[in-house]
Amino acid sequence: MAMQLDQVVPFGRSLDEYIQMFNLTSADRQRSLLGVGDGPASFNAEGTRLGYRIQSLDPLYVFTAKQIRDRFDAVVDNIIAQVERTPDDWVWGYHASPAALRQHREQVIGQFCEDFAAGQAAGRYTVGALPHLPYADRAYDLGFSSHFLFLYSDHFDADFHLQALQEMLRVCHEVRVFPLLTLGLQRSPHLDAVLPALTAAGFPWEITTVAYELQKGGNQMLRITH
Repeated sequence: MAMQLDQVVPFGRSLDEYIQMFNLTSADRQRSLLGVGDGPASFNAEGTRLGYRIQSLDPLYVFTAKQIRDRFDAVVDNIIAQVERTPDDWVWGYHASPAALRQHREQVIGQFCEDFAAGQAAGRYTVGALPHLPYADRAYDLGFSSHFLFLYSDHFDADFHLQALQEMLRVCHEVRVFPLLTLGLQRSPHLDAVLPALTAAGFPWEITTVAYELQKGGNQMLRITH
């Protein structure tokens, strides 16, 4: 089934947010990086300008920059209004307020849209989706899932999550996932099935606390290695 843009909330994160969400050291940033489900993040655009080797994949990339920006403009008022109505669900540290969050998301998608056509031409943005990735085994050093796996636990079951992580581990030497909460601010129920399965398959993992927190309690990252 073709992706429907009117069902998407195209919010992306910045390079600095990725650094904090995934505990990215300066050494990590010199590795080959794959963002799976990056959406309209400016991570690729900003990192590429600094000389980082970044590949982003998302089904959203079937659309043009203008279509993605128009969809953002259509939903941002409603999303920020929902945030304002639930002040106790959020931590206003990195983002000082709902208004600051909106301003930051506008900056991020602006940078993404400016880079998108050139990035597509350079092969840095690929149309695709989990649980199947169009890359060779161990093609990347470090892979990320930002605000997709575990966050949408009501939409994707535990089997999907395990298949998705195993596919990322096929392609990447190391995988990091953030956050581990659902949209309802609960620890994802799929972790209880996925983590023992990863252990049984021989993949060491750890859950670490990171500096970034926007969802209240959403400051943990899953790191999986070979």
